[in-house]
Amino acid sequence: MSQASTTGARVVQAFSSPGSIRLTSLPPLALYVHFPWCVRKCPYCDFNSHESKGGAFPEDDYLDALRSDLEQALPLVWGRQVHTVFIGGGTPSLLSAKGLDRLLSDVRALLPLDADAEITLEANPGTFEADKFAQFRKSGVNRLSVGIQSFNEAHLKALGRIHDSAQARHAVEVAATTFDNFNLDLMFALPKQTLAECQADIETALSFAPPHLSLYHLTLEPNTLFAKFPPPLPDDDSSADMQDWIHERTREAGYGRYEVSAYAKPHRQSKHNLNYWRFGDYLGIGAGAHTKLSFPNRILRQMRFKHPATFIEEARSGNAVQEEHEVGARDLPFEFMLNALRLVEGFPVHRFIERTGLPMTSIEPALQEAERRGLITRDFEKIAPTPLGQAFLNDLQELFLKDS
Repeated sequence: MSQASTTGARVVQAFSSPGSIRLTSLPPLALYVHFPWCVRKCPYCDFNSHESKGGAFPEDDYLDALRSDLEQALPLVWGRQVHTVFIGGGTPSLLSAKGLDRLLSDVRALLPLDADAEITLEANPGTFEADKFAQFRKSGVNRLSVGIQSFNEAHLKALGRIHDSAQARHAVEVAATTFDNFNLDLMFALPKQTLAECQADIETALSFAPPHLSLYHLTLEPNTLFAKFPPPLPDDDSSADMQDWIHERTREAGYGRYEVSAYAKPHRQSKHNLNYWRFGDYLGIGAGAHTKLSFPNRILRQMRFKHPATFIEEARSGNAVQEEHEVGARDLPFEFMLNALRLVEGFPVHRFIERTGLPMTSIEPALQEAERRGLITRDFEKIAPTPLGQAFLNDLQELFLKDS
């Protein structure tokens, strides 16, 4: 079957085949673009990233493949406006200024991009060149997300980062002078980290007055080097002390905690990430990218081929999608809650109905149990995790996971 025939059949099925749900409206749509190369793979990282040999990667071939991937996906999102773009990785700041400009030009040519769209680029401090980032800004990137992780020399080495403390500070300075809107990623509960060292990292970050902070508890993810060879980490009490101090200090500094790990100045929340947490739609292009798209009668998930070389080859041949499946009505409550319960403010009741096509009665037993355990508060308009629910988020989310 030809590329056009395959795409056409997929579109017809998505829109016309009997589905398991009924949606009265479609949620907002975002675009995620994955860049799979890094200078070096970090031992804690479980993202789809691959070390570039000597810093080299096939930029033009990959950009060709991204455009082909996007062209193939267009019929599934035809006519829908894109509100945010996130270019993640990997280390997408390895792209040349010319390559990034070409990528965003292709996106604008193929998609109806909101005039005020938030366009975020992830950046590694070890790849910062002030002139190149100024060009990124001119090409349309209006938000930078900088992967600092720590300002402490010893902790940066333990995390396998390619930058040192001085480069971290320089990167934030470039971000602050080039972009009005930027985020700093930091981690805590690092190998052998003390509370005082955690506090020093956060104070250094706050000294730059970033509009947004993402502060993550280090976790040992499966299939990572840290999972195979676990480093000595702070105990639960120590990491809890760090988290409690972070909550209080960021509040004092004028940041609102709006998600488990996200803190923002007023009106500076990440629009792209909010769309995920509100169970919005997103088209993911690039190696290993994930997609979630809603149709009147179904919700579709896709994953692209993960290995860069395979992705390039398959995208060229007209089928970058490796896996595709419909999310059944049985799984939708858990998928919705997996995202929505991460938000400190919770979610309005109508959003669950609008985004899943299911009645509230489908989750009433789980809601009652969550309420009994003191994990949520709710009324007729809103459902939100309590502080206890935020602390035991996995337990709360699992209440909505139905046995097969």
